[in-house]
Amino acid sequence: MQTFPDPRETRAASEREAELFSRLDQQIAHAKATTAAFAKSLAAIDPAGVTSRAALAKLPVIRKSELLEVQQVSRAAGGDPFGGFAAIGFAGWGSPARRAAHVYASPGPIYEPESAEAHAYRRTARALYAAGFRAGDLVHNTFSYHMTPGGWIMDAGAVALGCAVFPAGVGNTEQQIAAMHDLKPVAYTGTPSFLRILLEKADELGTPITSLKKASVSGEYFPPQLRDMLKARGIVGTQTYGTADLGLIAYEAPDANGNVQGMVIDEDIIVEIVRPGTGEPVADGEVGEIVVTTFNADYPLIRFGTGDLSAVLAGPCPSGRTNTRIKGWMGRADQTAKIKGMFVHPSQVDQVAKRFPELGRVRLVITNPDQKDAMALHAECAAPSDALKAKIVEALRDVTKLGGDVVFAGIGSLANDGKVIDDARKYE
Repeated sequence: MQTFPDPRETRAASEREAELFSRLDQQIAHAKATTAAFAKSLAAIDPAGVTSRAALAKLPVIRKSELLEVQQVSRAAGGDPFGGFAAIGFAGWGSPARRAAHVYASPGPIYEPESAEAHAYRRTARALYAAGFRAGDLVHNTFSYHMTPGGWIMDAGAVALGCAVFPAGVGNTEQQIAAMHDLKPVAYTGTPSFLRILLEKADELGTPITSLKKASVSGEYFPPQLRDMLKARGIVGTQTYGTADLGLIAYEAPDANGNVQGMVIDEDIIVEIVRPGTGEPVADGEVGEIVVTTFNADYPLIRFGTGDLSAVLAGPCPSGRTNTRIKGWMGRADQTAKIKGMFVHPSQVDQVAKRFPELGRVRLVITNPDQKDAMALHAECAAPSDALKAKIVEALRDVTKLGGDVVFAGIGSLANDGKVIDDARKYE
């Protein structure tokens, strides 16, 4: 019989929803009281009124690109290096009573604070348990421990489960292979591509790695061919999806036969899928941007836009877990493009579409015939007309300050892939 480390993983959806939203008002109040950024952006919000997804959807989305910009401006002015988003800090930043234990850097750079209770809010133990990791296992962890939190995020989850961790980090392939040969770890965490490199290099050196039985991979695409290759070697590979800012977001949970269908959302976050460039939730099954609200008291991100695309999967998880599933990573939501020297954003395309309720999905397609930029709004419409087209062309110019064409398409004919701007330019 399948067992679960946390009984909440199999509770009724209504019970989960009630529990999450019973905690949300306190988290919003805490964010407003302890961080300058949310005190400003949520100034007009009464936390007690945010008790449903509809109410949550009215709050602003803070996207990773915006967080970077706010941090850069703050640092340039000699201010808070976290841009006012952290409730902990160091040397005068954050509450004097609540100090950071570590500070990390992600590409940008974006700086993330961490308290001594990091394992509690990163929550990766649940994902590693689903991947088959158990107390007493030795885990070979190849995520970086240098500047970035990747290695520490998985390390904390493994230790919380009772595993031992070899902090291998990145690079030093032959030294890592020697350590694996000597220590014989049964579990691996890291990128899928580096696992392949280790296995193939070990074969080449005549010291094949045969001890590994399970792998939790993340950080990049996990192709089916590599999953099958690992399976042929007796290694069950599963994906974990998380970010430095948020910790665990979702994870694959194999059924009794090792089969995987989608990724289960973690129990301690609220996930929304919104239309790229906006904060508006899309219908289940529609591709959109993943927006997450955490209950991390130290770094209380409310409606944080990850920039990643995904969609909700219908039906229960075969593993027996009852939380909502998503399809996993499906690309990037930040589709801003520069056309004739002008930036066009997904939010502008959405602004145009909202003026015409008779339209379905829309997509701005950019081409460059004769090496000159051109754009056309492809729009689903049940009753197209020249008059409607003229009005849309006018709206497109009004919003983007650029001229463009309109191409009508049948309802349901545009791909459900989350693309709002499709840059199809080709350069000679």
